Amino acid sequence: MEWVVTLQEVKQYLRIDFEDDDTLLLSLISTAKQLVMDVGRMDEERFSENEDVVRTAMLYTVSYLYENRNTADFSKLTLTLRAMLFAQREDVI
Repeated sequence: MEWVVTLQEVKQYLRIDFEDDDTLLLSLISTAKQLVMDVGRMDEERFSENEDVVRTAMLYTVSYLYENRNTADFSKLTLTLRAMLFAQREDVI
């Protein structure tokens, strides 16, 4: 499975220099990919075609979920992702 962002990129983005949370971060990367695909109404092909926007959205999502593990507002997160991915969203008929 292609992630677009790697564990090392996420750790650098979050300024994490220890391994204790690696399993959690990998899980959050997977969750972020699914959220970005769902909110962006993307299949794997469109996901890959929009790498720059997808990368930014995934890093934001992982960061938000990591930093707000106990208090995440998924409605707020979804609205932010919708705004970030607006131009990439497929129309649903």
